[in-house]
Amino acid sequence: MESKEHNQGNLKLLREQLDSGRMRAARVMINSLHPAEIGHLLESLPRRDRALVWEIIDHELEGDVLVEVAEAVRDDLIRGMPHEELIAAVDGMELDDLADLLADLPETVTQAVVESLDALDQERLQQVLRYDEDSAGGLMNIDIVTVRSDVTLDVVSRYLRARGHIPDGTDAIFVVDRQNHYIGTVFLSRLLTTDPNALVSSVMSTDVKPIPARTSSHEVVWEFEHRDLLSAPVVDRNGIVVGRITVDDVLDEIRDEAERSLMSAAGLDQEDDMFAPVVPSALRRAIWLGVNLMTAFVAASVVDLFQSSIDKIVLLAVLMPVVPSMGGVAGTQSLTIITRAIALKQIDRSNAHGILQKELAVGLLNGILWATVVALATYLWFDNWRLGGVIAAAMVINLFVAAFAGFSIPLILKKINIDPALAGGVVLTTVTDVIGYAAFLGLGALFLL
Repeated sequence: MESKEHNQGNLKLLREQLDSGRMRAARVMINSLHPAEIGHLLESLPRRDRALVWEIIDHELEGDVLVEVAEAVRDDLIRGMPHEELIAAVDGMELDDLADLLADLPETVTQAVVESLDALDQERLQQVLRYDEDSAGGLMNIDIVTVRSDVTLDVVSRYLRARGHIPDGTDAIFVVDRQNHYIGTVFLSRLLTTDPNALVSSVMSTDVKPIPARTSSHEVVWEFEHRDLLSAPVVDRNGIVVGRITVDDVLDEIRDEAERSLMSAAGLDQEDDMFAPVVPSALRRAIWLGVNLMTAFVAASVVDLFQSSIDKIVLLAVLMPVVPSMGGVAGTQSLTIITRAIALKQIDRSNAHGILQKELAVGLLNGILWATVVALATYLWFDNWRLGGVIAAAMVINLFVAAFAGFSIPLILKKINIDPALAGGVVLTTVTDVIGYAAFLGLGALFLL
């Protein structure tokens, strides 16, 4: 809470300084912040103010700030930077951060940056770029410390002192053989508290299992969450240590996944800039509005089939929105539960049937409960018990179908490689609208005419 209030206070103060023309004070304030805080402030500013602030950021901070901002904001900032300034901004960056940034740089800048690296760093950079950004290899940091199992802890301590530094966030060093295959992990706490004459092999832990470089980022998050890891070695297909993942990398991935799910539910990209120009923003959002419009026409065509019934019994039109609305809410509850279960890998063939039975039972029970309430309310409102019975039956049918749809839609979408968070809501709404209208109007035509 204090951090959020601090960021809001910085944003308010910065805007006041910009509005009053106090650029010197703004420069001092902005350059005293952490690059992540600067990135947050840039994303929170309109494009005109953002350009002003970017001009007063110290050049040695620019590369670190570019890594922290959303892709759309980064592209906007990069477009306004001379190539020489871009090359200077990324000079000296950590190789894993540089790998994240290279794809957004102009080709001439990328070539110049790569050529400025020594042969070893070029090889290490290519090693990072070899892996997909949403994999363990894409998340890893290649700056690691490795030792052999047949040396003493005193030798390891002297080796670390000779290095002069260890990578940030290091809580353990990895034990490898002569071919660099992973054997185990030595935690720094054991290194500092154990007899210096003890061999590494006697204090190393083999409980920390390496993560294959091709492992998806979702599985990496799962591993850290369920194994309470602070760091983990990353190995290639031959078991050779190629890097490490630390908990701060995983926290970033968790945040990105949460933003991706939230934005995907509305058919948006989590990297969208909220201050982007109106026309591009409208075009991006128009796609899913168009999809929703087509599904709305499907539901409308079902209503049109019963137009004559609606003309004869106007009360059907009054109550018509109730059934699909209740089905939509019930279906969304099931959809959310199953989508979460898929993300956490809690559902498979062994338990899917049991989960389906439970969701159908919940849908049926809620259908009966609220059908009774709606039937009673309809009878008291319109003094028509047959109308109450029709809407009650339609509601039971729609909530039961909604539970089945909420269960099956995410699984089907996942099977065909479509993100359930992106398309699930649109498909579910179509199903509950069509079934809701068809059940209510169909039963009305059958029993009320």
